[in-house]
Amino acid sequence: MNILMIAVNDPAGTGIGFCRAVNRLERKNRHICRIATLETRYTHSWGKDLHLPDLDETGLAELERLLKTSDVLHFHMTADEHLRLGPFLPADYLAGKAVVHHEHGHHDFRSDPERFRAKYRELGRRNLLVSTPDLLRMMPEARWQPNLVPERDPLFRPVARDWSGPLKVAHSPTRKDLKNTDDLLAVVEALGREGLDLRLDLIDNVPNAECLARKQSAHVLFDHMQGYYGVSSLEGLSQGLAVIAGLDEWNRAHVAAFAGVPAEPGALPWVVARGRDELARRLRELAGDLPRCREIGAASRRFMEDCWSEAKVAGHLADFWDGL
Repeated sequence: MNILMIAVNDPAGTGIGFCRAVNRLERKNRHICRIATLETRYTHSWGKDLHLPDLDETGLAELERLLKTSDVLHFHMTADEHLRLGPFLPADYLAGKAVVHHEHGHHDFRSDPERFRAKYRELGRRNLLVSTPDLLRMMPEARWQPNLVPERDPLFRPVARDWSGPLKVAHSPTRKDLKNTDDLLAVVEALGREGLDLRLDLIDNVPNAECLARKQSAHVLFDHMQGYYGVSSLEGLSQGLAVIAGLDEWNRAHVAAFAGVPAEPGALPWVVARGRDELARRLRELAGDLPRCREIGAASRRFMEDCWSEAKVAGHLADFWDGL
């Protein structure tokens, strides 16, 4: 089938990532995927496909062709058929097409998921996806579609690191208020007063390639402590880092089920910290045992290769489209 994804802005570059993976990896090109976007946010420089501000007459003609001929319109986040794409309105092209709504945890959705659920019920929309397991609590009729990273890409591979110390910790928050950045800074400051030598790289508003390269040189990645995981977690795991996140039991169970591992302590590679005190303990442990930190990072990489590969996750999405 021909899939046209539509988004205001591409959330963490996941849309273009799915398009590239599906087009490159799926058997016999059973699906061809494109993505149209309206805006860029921050300065992360994720890849683009049909980005409206960049389209000339030829590009607009290509977008019109895709709106007419695609079998599926796949809307990300707050986008729907009333999102104007330059001279085009997707609502004019719905006839005969399957429609997918893919939620990524936008604050509008998190603050009032019932509004979105009611809208989809009223429209008879049943093809619903969420990007992380915690969102299933808000929209239980949806299907969880994990995000992916291209683990074979050089920027997502482990690199040689200096393991003589001190411990290097990376953190790349798109929004510090949602990523426990203040908690991390407070803990690092307190540990410094104790005499523990940590080097924190706070990666803020830089192009994605630079962000990934700086993470690669670290030993530890701090994602956040919101109960679930972000794309940043997947990036760090793929790069062979010890990744700290506050996964709760709900998320751990769903992640373990998708990965095909037991839902028990030690089966998943994340280093779990759910508050400042636990985060401080985890950083002390990792700083005091760099060989152990290195082992955790190696297990992180194996997990991504064996349990969360780009091909597996892209195939999961392609299977969903098959059932439309």
